[in-house]
Amino acid sequence: MSRPFHPSVEVPILESDRLKLRGHALDDFVHSSAMWADPEVTRYIGGKPLTEEESWARLLRYVGHWSLLGFGYWVVEEKTTGNFIGEVGFADYKRNLPSLKDLPEIGWVFSSQASGKGYATEAVRAAVAWGDTRFPSARTACIINPDNLASIRVAEKCGYRQSQLTTYKSRPTIMFVRDPDPPHPHP
Repeated sequence: MSRPFHPSVEVPILESDRLKLRGHALDDFVHSSAMWADPEVTRYIGGKPLTEEESWARLLRYVGHWSLLGFGYWVVEEKTTGNFIGEVGFADYKRNLPSLKDLPEIGWVFSSQASGKGYATEAVRAAVAWGDTRFPSARTACIINPDNLASIRVAEKCGYRQSQLTTYKSRPTIMFVRDPDPPHPHP
């Protein structure tokens, strides 16, 4: 039995000390596309900047996840400025990696201007906390290029541990997994 299409799914808004995570809007495309066109941003994610067409397909994929699966990616913006600084969220990309089958996969990407400020860790922690309520008994995973030391640090700070070394699209890849935080008993 197939799931019905729900085009009006409300993407939850998450907030942390400095950040607001919200659903994508059409106006975000210009910022998302510019970020994905930056060779510094894509250095460890596919290895090449995305074209406008590829960025558009990515944006549609983000929105489609929320509509069909009830989870997806958020825009990350600075609370004080409202500036677009990145994207974070969960997905099911149907990757050709058997070890990822049926695991929600978290990912994050931030503009060059946002790097080195702790935003990625802050945003991923907010997404993981939401994921613990959405996937209460599910392990989540992420894959990271072994040379991407900054993302490896973010994953580890957010409770992910190295699970295996693998290859994805002919590139070395590390898979990280995280088990949900156990519920805290009430005193």
